Amino acid sequence: MALRSPTVNVMAMAAEKAARALVRDFGEVDQLQVSRKGPADFVSTADMKAEKTLVRELQKARPNFGFLLEEQGEIAGVDPMNRWIIDPLDGTTNFLHGLPHFAISIALEYNKEIIAGVIYDPIRDEMFWSERGQGAYLNDKRLRVSGHDKLDDSLFATGIPFKGVLEDGGHQLFVRQLEQIMAVSSGVRRWGSAALDLAYIAAGRYDGYWENGLNPWDVAAGILMVREAGGLVTDIAGRRYELGAANICASNDGVHQQFRNLLRDAEA
Repeated sequence: MALRSPTVNVMAMAAEKAARALVRDFGEVDQLQVSRKGPADFVSTADMKAEKTLVRELQKARPNFGFLLEEQGEIAGVDPMNRWIIDPLDGTTNFLHGLPHFAISIALEYNKEIIAGVIYDPIRDEMFWSERGQGAYLNDKRLRVSGHDKLDDSLFATGIPFKGVLEDGGHQLFVRQLEQIMAVSSGVRRWGSAALDLAYIAAGRYDGYWENGLNPWDVAAGILMVREAGGLVTDIAGRRYELGAANICASNDGVHQQFRNLLRDAEA
């Protein structure tokens, strides 16, 4: 049985507590108060409640740590080395349309390096977690990226830009990228949660994932998970992925170079 550290236990318990209200609200999604914060980008009362619960629970356990939050932005901590990076509801649009595919994502950053991450899917009760140097897990099961080394055996995931996102040529770039990948692979999936896409790479469910224009809270926990499961996370140019990069390319080692080359060719 995998033994979680006290830090991961704190993260997991906070995620589970926030998830209980999310699941209740998901069952009454038609009654939620919803306000637009941008084109096709929604924030709900459920989203805000989950974030407040996560902040409260994590502050109780680690009162000196700071936060980087999707909804509230940055909250400075007394300890400048440690910071929680949180997406309280990754897959908000799915949630608001009654689609049962969303997650809570929590990462712990120490001295600008991600050292622990939790991604919790409350509908499936799947708790993905990882710590630097300790591996990645789904509940109690150790995770390993897939062993595929041929593109035609590989299944990829991505995020499709929508209205108001990645305009100024970004939509056209994505179409070129999609054409490159779908021509040589077993398929491409778009499920609407970057955190779960990365967790699924770590679990070997997908072989590769790419997306453009993501925020740190979308991927912070997931990039550690993929690396701890033996995968690679770079940008399309091949540089080690750092939070805030323009794009992300994550996969197993067997297809990473081929995968990245196809995406790079789409930029030409």
